[in-house]
Amino acid sequence: MAKKRYIQAINDALFEEMERDPKVILFGEDVELAIMGDTRGLLAKFGRDRIRNTPICEATLTGMAVGAAAAGYRVILHLMFSNFIYTGFDAIANQMGKLRLMTGGQLKLPITVLCGYGGGRSTAAQHSDTPYPVLMNVGGIHVLTPSNAADAKGLLKQAIRGDNPSFFMEASGRGGEMAEVPDGDHLVPFGSAAILREGKDATVVAIGHMVKFALEAADQLAKQGVAVELVDPRTLVPLDEAAIIRSVQKTGHLVVVDEARDRCSAASQIAAVIADKAFGALKGPIKRVTVPNVAMPYAAIAERRLLPNPTSIAEAVTTALAA
Repeated sequence: MAKKRYIQAINDALFEEMERDPKVILFGEDVELAIMGDTRGLLAKFGRDRIRNTPICEATLTGMAVGAAAAGYRVILHLMFSNFIYTGFDAIANQMGKLRLMTGGQLKLPITVLCGYGGGRSTAAQHSDTPYPVLMNVGGIHVLTPSNAADAKGLLKQAIRGDNPSFFMEASGRGGEMAEVPDGDHLVPFGSAAILREGKDATVVAIGHMVKFALEAADQLAKQGVAVELVDPRTLVPLDEAAIIRSVQKTGHLVVVDEARDRCSAASQIAAVIADKAFGALKGPIKRVTVPNVAMPYAAIAERRLLPNPTSIAEAVTTALAA
């Protein structure tokens, strides 16, 4: 295995899948310039027949993705920022998520949408959302939240080969982080959570970008004699409910860390699953560490006050254990 940056692992996955299948095409906003870094070098390798810059009109882009996929291509659509899901939402909710059902399975929609999510980089309210709860509610769409380079590569390759639409949520600001990536044709199955740290006292489920902070919180708590079990769902749709339930049955306590806004968050869904299916295993209340129900401000100091961090996660675990 070699150590690679998060963004390089994504780039490698794109190269490998485009080389593997000539029906894979990629288009989106500024993909030729590779502003986000993940599409660097693709134009030189595959040309404008398969790599195409597009106008800034997400309503058109998402509709194009549906049409091209229905015509037999494997589509990779780059939306840059996940806030742009909102402006392309008609085709996402009414076509991507529904046409396979509405055609009785006759129509396949192999679409992978890439977009960066989250705050912490002073990109202001219209570029800093974490909107995967909206996608979770649509139905018919896979939602992927890789927290490290290995999972980023494996999940992206799995998505591109699949016959259903997937949203690959890139953790903004994590592109330079290094991790070991398995050699060869590395795939990560959907719906398979990773246990990143084993413990007996409390289960912490951390989503995407929040895994980094949860690991730091676990280190802090270990110094106090608290052994945290850290679960990374890796995909929110499908969700590996069984892995989370098993962990809660072992520890009796649950804290969910989610960069989405608190109301109707992924954390809320995970908490509801445990309350419904593993209530008898709980020794105290479920705690959620999320973002307040406000738009993300531009100022860095204001952003930091809203986002979960190692201290707020550790405090939530301590509170849960004391209840």
